[in-house]
Amino acid sequence: MSDKFRNKYRIPSARLQGYDYGQNGAYFITICTKNRVHFFGEIADREMQLNELGKIAETEWIRTLELRPDMNLEMGEFVIMPNHFHAIIIIGDNQYNTYCRDAMHRVSTFAPQSKNLASIIRGFKSSVTTNARKMGIDFGWQSRFHDHIIRNDAEYRRIENYIINNPNNWKDDKFQL
Repeated sequence: MSDKFRNKYRIPSARLQGYDYGQNGAYFITICTKNRVHFFGEIADREMQLNELGKIAETEWIRTLELRPDMNLEMGEFVIMPNHFHAIIIIGDNQYNTYCRDAMHRVSTFAPQSKNLASIIRGFKSSVTTNARKMGIDFGWQSRFHDHIIRNDAEYRRIENYIINNPNNWKDDKFQL
C-alpha cells in the first residue's frame, strides 16, 4: 500500500533501504524511454544502429565522467538500445564518500540527492531530454530507473556480458515492444 504525500499517492522507493548510493561501488543501471518508444535507433543484423538522438545519448553518457571529475567515476560497459539504456558505472572513493566507511549502516534520508547515483542519472536524463527537445523530438524517459549494486567480480562479468550481448539478443529482450 502506498502512502499519500500532499494528497497524492507515493510509490515506495525502488532503492535499497539504508544504502548510501554515493559510496564507492559498481552499479548496473537500466533506464527506459517513456512508453518504451524506440527513440535511439534500431537493431539491424543483431547490431544497434544509433540514430541522431542515440548518438547524442552516447555522447552525453561518455561526458558524464568529464562533467563529474570530483566523483572519481569509472565507466564500465554500456549499450544504448532502441528504447532503453544499460550501463555499469563505478563510483570511486572521493571527497563526498570517504567520511563514513560504514555507509551500509547509515540511514538514507529524503532530501535533495547530489554526488550519488541518482544525481548522475538525473543529469544524464536531463541532458538527453534537453537535446531531444532542441531537435523538436517529443522525447521522454520513464520517471524511474532500475539499479543493481554489483557485489563481486563474477557478478560484474555476468552483467558485462549481458550488456555486450544485448543487441544480439534483442529478439528476446523483455524491453522490446
